Amino acid sequence: MSPIANTHPSGSPNLPLWTDLDRQASFDIWITSVQDAHHLDLTSVRLASADASFRRYLRIDTAPPGPARSLIIMDAPPDLENCEPFAQVADLMAQAGLRVPDILAWDQPQGFMLLTDLGTHTLKQVIHPDAAPPLDLYLEAVETLIQWQLASREGVLPVYDAPLLLREMELFPQWYIAAHRQVTLDATQRKTLDDAFAKIVANNLAWPSVYVHRDFMPRNLMVPDGAVPTPGAGTPSATRLGVLDFQDAVYGPITYDIASLMRDAFLSWDEDFCLDVTIRYWEKARKAGLPVGNDFGEFYKGVEWMGLQRHLKVAGIFARLSLRDGKPQYLADTPRFIGYMRATCGRYMELKPLLRLIERVEGIPVPTAYSFGRA
Repeated sequence: MSPIANTHPSGSPNLPLWTDLDRQASFDIWITSVQDAHHLDLTSVRLASADASFRRYLRIDTAPPGPARSLIIMDAPPDLENCEPFAQVADLMAQAGLRVPDILAWDQPQGFMLLTDLGTHTLKQVIHPDAAPPLDLYLEAVETLIQWQLASREGVLPVYDAPLLLREMELFPQWYIAAHRQVTLDATQRKTLDDAFAKIVANNLAWPSVYVHRDFMPRNLMVPDGAVPTPGAGTPSATRLGVLDFQDAVYGPITYDIASLMRDAFLSWDEDFCLDVTIRYWEKARKAGLPVGNDFGEFYKGVEWMGLQRHLKVAGIFARLSLRDGKPQYLADTPRFIGYMRATCGRYMELKPLLRLIERVEGIPVPTAYSFGRA
């Protein structure tokens, strides 16, 4: 009998842990081979989380004689996911002093990893939607981000260059406009999109480069179990956030990660709060010697334009996840991205043609300008 049952430990009628029996057999052999070295309780394996990629995560407990704790197993099919960038960036972040998972065991050919567990609560999960935004936790995220950016070195990570930025934005017309909205752009509309993309890339690449996490948002920041805030009681002091989902890190514009943090894919804050945290980040980053410039207004424009590139990309990715990968829950957040795009495009004259195109795709009535002459 397999050492890992093909059900959840609770015996609930949820989906089984494994649907690919060949991969389950490979996993059973691997986990058994590392069981003694890490004092693993093989009966405790359960699903921890899955993300938008083909990776997923399991949680497993340790057994005596070692200390009682939980560990994380990464299940990343090697034909679909490459674990090497995860290992490289984890090492870079650990060297920078960030709290990231340690790799305890790694079956590289088969894509299984045993990792330390950073806890069960993401920053997103501890945010109470009816309460004020947790400024203290966001400022801790800012400190973590600055610490990561200060470790930056050229030539270590892939460059976030113009072709990559453009390739990402092309997901918007391909998957969101054409596949999801089923709108075919004419030549004039396509030129509007191309012109806007060129301006966005030029603006974004005008900013100096640092290490970029690429998904630096509350969903990927872990709050230690002993520091989870309770309503009305605030957050315990000395909270050190953990960082996850960093395998796609690149070397690119310094505006990117703060845009990810404050223009989140899964939650939104009032503009005043976003401005407050972004100003605090800019002040701390400038004091630390990071290349954020001496004019906050220019920096904030850079953050907005970088956020626009990200929102175009993510809207396309979420449409692809729904239509190609059978994950329709992601499309529920696309109105947030359309809102972000319209807000940014509405603030800058050079982006007004893109705003009108987006509104036409969304079926939003376009205001008509009237001129009044003398009778």
